[in-house]
Amino acid sequence: MSNVHEPPTYGIAIVGAGAAGLAAAIAAAERAKPADDVRILLLDGAHTLGAKILVSGGGRCNVTHEAVTPTDFFGNRRIIKNVLAAFSIEQTIAWFASLGVDLKREETGKLFPVTDKSRTVLNALIERCRQLGVEIHSDHHVHVIERAPGEKTEFQVQHTHGTLVADRLILATGGRSIPKSGSDGFGYELARRLGHQVTATAPALVPLVLADTMFHKTLSGLSHQVELTTLVRERTVDHRTGNLLWTHFGISGPVVMDASRFWCLAKEQRESAEVYGNFLPGQTREQVRKWFMEEMKDHPRRSLVNTLAQKLPLRFAESLVQYAKCDSQAAIAQLPRQDREHLLTLLTKFPFPIVHDRGWNYAEVTAGGVPLEEINFRTMESKIVPGLYLVGEILDCDGRIGGFNFQWAWTTGRLAGRAAAGS
Repeated sequence: MSNVHEPPTYGIAIVGAGAAGLAAAIAAAERAKPADDVRILLLDGAHTLGAKILVSGGGRCNVTHEAVTPTDFFGNRRIIKNVLAAFSIEQTIAWFASLGVDLKREETGKLFPVTDKSRTVLNALIERCRQLGVEIHSDHHVHVIERAPGEKTEFQVQHTHGTLVADRLILATGGRSIPKSGSDGFGYELARRLGHQVTATAPALVPLVLADTMFHKTLSGLSHQVELTTLVRERTVDHRTGNLLWTHFGISGPVVMDASRFWCLAKEQRESAEVYGNFLPGQTREQVRKWFMEEMKDHPRRSLVNTLAQKLPLRFAESLVQYAKCDSQAAIAQLPRQDREHLLTLLTKFPFPIVHDRGWNYAEVTAGGVPLEEINFRTMESKIVPGLYLVGEILDCDGRIGGFNFQWAWTTGRLAGRAAAGS
């Protein structure tokens, strides 16, 4: 008869009940053989499970994207490609349908639940866990994970309510983004103590704050196409085109969110970083100059603002001209050459005066984490600690905006859960 004081033992313990953790629990429970009677436990430090799922996609939960490729992610793309291949979009859609969650495609290619409610997704995941007999405990913050003494590869897990022992352990703690959801970054420390490296981490998919000298406040709410180029140590590291949203604090929108990781990581590593905007995407300075000269010839009396408004939103044209210290109502033929050249620079290579990002509270995901090279991509098992699996945001992989990070969570969670439960 076992001692009543002995800690409870589980076949699989999963730390973190977010997207990756829930997917891992379901996959493990579905794969486990009834004869083996594998106890599966899902622990989370937060009071509310799946808080990040609930707030994602403006409360609608952008579950995935219709087309997911390795180029949608940052990290070791060879490994990312191999991971993603294990769970296709078609399989993901079918999996959600089996959970009772039908998805719909929007024009952007993003896939959402037909209910437009993230609660639908979370409830379905939790309900499936319960159907399969997974034990779920919220308010169980894990403090320490150690290898149990002896020949067995067990893990001792200390949490706020005591200690447990697990044969296999899945770390699904998330990164550092949206800490109020429970992802406080402690998962990195747990991984470190178990022998893993952790690369520099920084906010990703985060809005950027501009200096007060800028005109962003007057444009708050305006969105338009911009070509963004990010330089780190004077070398181009990112170049993309998309919608930029002006806000009361600076800039946001998909193109800014996607580019933000490069600026944030550079600042984290104390490297120089600049972000430039071309407000006439696809056009070079010379092409814009040619257009401008033609306008001067054909419409010499037209005002500078009205000329620019042919290609740009009027509100933006007015702000830019004012910023350039040009007379907005002056006829374009009267514009001094020096002013024209300055304006051409601002139009095609605008230096955004970024002072900082909006921080972890507003970041949707974390850049950096445990290197993918330390993980077996077929199973998500650690190459350093047998029986340990790492999934989701704790890994050094982050996707662009549009459901890609959720796809990474579902896929890595599923791979780890199935592997941990055995063949």
